[in-house]
Amino acid sequence: MSGAGGRDAPFRILCLSGSLRRRSGNSALMRAAAQLAPSGLRLDVYEGLAQLPLFNPDDEMESLPQTVAHLRSQVGASDALLIACPEYAHGVPGPFKNLLDWLVGSLEFPDKPVALWNASARGSHHAQEALQEILRTMSARLLPLASFTVPLPGTGCETADVLADPPLAGLVSGALGELVRELERTTGG
Repeated sequence: MSGAGGRDAPFRILCLSGSLRRRSGNSALMRAAAQLAPSGLRLDVYEGLAQLPLFNPDDEMESLPQTVAHLRSQVGASDALLIACPEYAHGVPGPFKNLLDWLVGSLEFPDKPVALWNASARGSHHAQEALQEILRTMSARLLPLASFTVPLPGTGCETADVLADPPLAGLVSGALGELVRELERTTGG
């Protein structure tokens, strides 16, 4: 079976939600995207944010904690990352910054294509700007054409709500199509 752009398999995308809330719009957006993925994409939603230990550079000198090794392995196995991160106190929430800190020293992250989705009804531009700066510093390859904002409620939003709203599901599907095109363009896939 041929995937996007004549590839033998679809692009593998690791979806990272920056929220720990049970009813997070960011997490609902990532899970809905996984269900709406076209044949050229395989989306895997990362569920281990809460299990990551606090970052300590000393812990990188010996064997990595298992949860960190698993995260790095998933990043390494992906063709790109899809990130939806809320804003907290005008910045990136601590747990998600902790996840990124664990990836700074990894060999799997540099030059990784990253699309940023913003699921905030209020825009959360402070966190998005900070996240872009952090990711550029980490040598990510940002995909601006595959990034988009969709106004979802911060809490109380479920995956089913996104899927049941045809205009919203259409926005997500359109953004996923743009992600495929951007990956084909930037990777020659």
